[in-house]
Amino acid sequence: MEEKFCRDCGAGIHSLAEICPKCGVRQMPVPSAVGPLAANGKSRVVAALLSFFLGWFGAHKFYLNRGGWGVVYLIFFWTGIPAVVSFFECILLLVMSDTEFNYKYGQL
Repeated sequence: MEEKFCRDCGAGIHSLAEICPKCGVRQMPVPSAVGPLAANGKSRVVAALLSFFLGWFGAHKFYLNRGGWGVVYLIFFWTGIPAVVSFFECILLLVMSDTEFNYKYGQL
C-alpha cells in the first residue's frame, strides 16, 4: 500500500485517499467540471497545442500558471532545448488523465 501524509494532521493515509480519515480534511482538489477543464478553467488540450506549436517560447508554461518555467524557456529558446522538451510535454499532456491534470494544474 502506497502511503502519504495528511496535509493538515500529518497522519499516514492511503496515497489515493481524498479525505483524511483521522481529521476529515480534503487532500485533493475537487474538479469543478467534468471533462477536459481543470478547476481553474484550463484545458489540457489547449495546453498540449500551445506546447506543440509555441512550446519553445514557453507559452504552455505561462498558460498553466508556471511563469517561472516560462521565463526559463524564453531565456533558452535560442538553444532549441525548450523545443525538444516541450514536444515531450505535449505528448505527456495528451496522455495524461483529466483527474491527474486537475490535480497537477487545477490549483491556483
